[in-house]
Amino acid sequence: MAVEVVMPKLGMAMKEGTVSIWNKEVGDTVGKGEPIASVNSEKIEIDVESPSEGTVLKITVPEGEGVPPGTVICYIGTPGEKIDATAVKDEIKVPVKEKEEVSKQLTEPSVSPKTLPERVKISPVAKKMAEAAKLDIEKITGTGPGGRITKEDVQEAIKISRGLINPPKSEPENTTTQVQPIIESKQVPVSGIRKVIAERMYNSLQNSAQLTMNMKVDVTDLITLQKQTAETVQSRYQNKLTMTDFIARAVVLSLQDHEQMNSAYLDGKIHQFTSVHLGMAVALEKGLVVPVIRTADKFTLVELSRTIKDLAGRARQGQISNEEMQGSTFTISNLGTYGIDHFTPILNSPETGILGVGAVNDMPVYRGEKLERRSILPLSLTFDHRVLDGAPAAAFLQTVKQYLEEPITMLI
Repeated sequence: MAVEVVMPKLGMAMKEGTVSIWNKEVGDTVGKGEPIASVNSEKIEIDVESPSEGTVLKITVPEGEGVPPGTVICYIGTPGEKIDATAVKDEIKVPVKEKEEVSKQLTEPSVSPKTLPERVKISPVAKKMAEAAKLDIEKITGTGPGGRITKEDVQEAIKISRGLINPPKSEPENTTTQVQPIIESKQVPVSGIRKVIAERMYNSLQNSAQLTMNMKVDVTDLITLQKQTAETVQSRYQNKLTMTDFIARAVVLSLQDHEQMNSAYLDGKIHQFTSVHLGMAVALEKGLVVPVIRTADKFTLVELSRTIKDLAGRARQGQISNEEMQGSTFTISNLGTYGIDHFTPILNSPETGILGVGAVNDMPVYRGEKLERRSILPLSLTFDHRVLDGAPAAAFLQTVKQYLEEPITMLI
């Protein structure tokens, strides 16, 4: 009996999942545990693995189509095996009226079957490539089984259309055309998590008045405190406090002092939140996700550190749920590990603020009349100018600076 492969439920609140891309086609053999498709919902994208060995008998959900969780997306079985008609309940049904019209056309003596449009046989990957290159698939000659158009056929057609190779000669050439040199490129479809990020970042810039300000923070004393407490924290809590942990703690305390920054602009109103729900941006291979630390203002420094590491670790393993990435009131994005100094983070709408963290660098700094070597941390704050002006935003950033430059205040 054919095995059903269904759209997985990627979170309790998930209402719809989308097939990003099919790795297999109808007729392909698959092994148990082999990825057969990629599906996504919101900011999560995972590979769907085959539950058993066999052959892909039928694909019921095409690429780019969204369906509820639990919907059958394909069937796997043995070649020639028939799929139970009662199981095929999620396919798109043709209206009865339309079926009758088609039946009438097929049985009408005066109509030849050749007058009915023939379906072009083409693999999903090849079709996607052809659409991206704006090629007419009816003009592409298929070399696959039964005249099926393969990926290689589309690649050949793309090269011909760009003048990179000469098309097969069917008629004598009467005119000489000059082919302009074209730079060859690789076209990458925008789908899944990349598409979600692209849409959200674009909408964020279109629907808010964003302004970014920069500030340098002397974290020399903070680094000293971090080293002094490392052994105690490790032995007592089996944990290591990082610069990110201290920055998160400073941001949480500062948001409690500046409630206007811990807010969102929604439906023409400013919503100020009584609790701090801190978003921590995590870079993945396929994009960016923002796990949320709920009620971060209730956490101690060590508890905050543990939660950050736990969420980041599960996010990189694809084990984080949609619920754990919703409801943030302020976000931190750290590019310091990449050697970046200042950058312009984009708001995680509808939040009012996001803090960009750069790399710590040692540099000479005058302290009074004395020149000293100090560790300097660059910060970049992007805020929504509709919610607050530059002065209160600068005051918030100044408070973050004070906590980081007087780190003992974060422990008492």
